[in-house]
Amino acid sequence: MRHACGPFSWTPRAPFQRCFAWAEFFDTQTNMKRLRNHLIGIDQGNAVLFSDFETDGEMWTGNGQRERLLRINFSEPFRAAPTVHLTLSMWDIDNAAVIRGDLQAEAITNEGFDMVFRTWGDTRVARLRAGWLAIGELRQADDWDLY
Repeated sequence: MRHACGPFSWTPRAPFQRCFAWAEFFDTQTNMKRLRNHLIGIDQGNAVLFSDFETDGEMWTGNGQRERLLRINFSEPFRAAPTVHLTLSMWDIDNAAVIRGDLQAEAITNEGFDMVFRTWGDTRVARLRAGWLAIGELRQADDWDLY
């Protein structure tokens, strides 16, 4: 027997399984961005956030909370802040400890964003590369900035 659970469905495997909201397990944002014109821009790239193995940098030798930030500038400005998607395209990590990482796009504007990687505990990261994709409205020829 299949059960509906919002947009998901599942087949119970044990009597204690129940329908749950994904928000119970993940911090999700579900706001739909509505685009107002037909001029949609897609910008993308790949960036190496750090390579700390050769230099004994803090991501490789440190302990506790650590953070790296890299400012990414779009090839041309969007009309407003776009939606930005990040993905790990390469990471080199020590397998002797628990693997912990958090990759976020922060401070998103129409001109760029901050790509931020955080780790904590005894996780050792030698190097990390991330891909990004930005989708948003472009300015139209008849857009006016009055003030």
